[in-house]
Amino acid sequence: MVTCRDVVVAAIAVGATLCVVAVADQAAQVQSSTVIEWNSIAAEKTDTGEVRHFLKSPTATLDQLEVHVTTLGPGQAPHPPHQHPNEELLVVHEGTIQALIDGQWKTAGPGSVIFFASNQLHGVRNAGENSATYHVIGWSTPATPKAKPAP
Repeated sequence: MVTCRDVVVAAIAVGATLCVVAVADQAAQVQSSTVIEWNSIAAEKTDTGEVRHFLKSPTATLDQLEVHVTTLGPGQAPHPPHQHPNEELLVVHEGTIQALIDGQWKTAGPGSVIFFASNQLHGVRNAGENSATYHVIGWSTPATPKAKPAP
C-alpha cells in the first residue's frame, strides 16, 4: 500500500533530480554568438573604480571565456600583483595603465595591448591623473594548468 509519506518522498526525489539535471544542463551550455550592448551591462562600483561583467561561460573551444571592463580611479589598482593559471589579454581604452611584467612596470596608453601569460606574476595600476579604462579577455582551455592550492 502506498502511503501519503511515500508520495511526498517520491515527489521530493523527483523534484531534486529535475533540479540537478537542470543545473547540469546549464553548466554544459556553451556561449553562442551574441551582441552585448554596453548600456545593457550595469557598472558595479568597486573600491578602486568600477567594473562591467560581459561574459563568463564556456564556449565551443574554451573551458571558460571571461570578458569584463574595468575603470580605475587615478593611482588605483584593482588588486595586488598576483598570478593564475589562465591567460589574459588587456586592451587599454583610455588613460594610462602600468602593467607589472617580469618584475618591471611598463606603461601602456590607449589602444595598447597587454598579455599576461599563465602563472606569471602580474599586476595593473592607473598611472595617470584621470580615470583609466581597459577591457579584459581571459580564457581557460583543456591545456590550462590546474590552479595551485593556496599555501
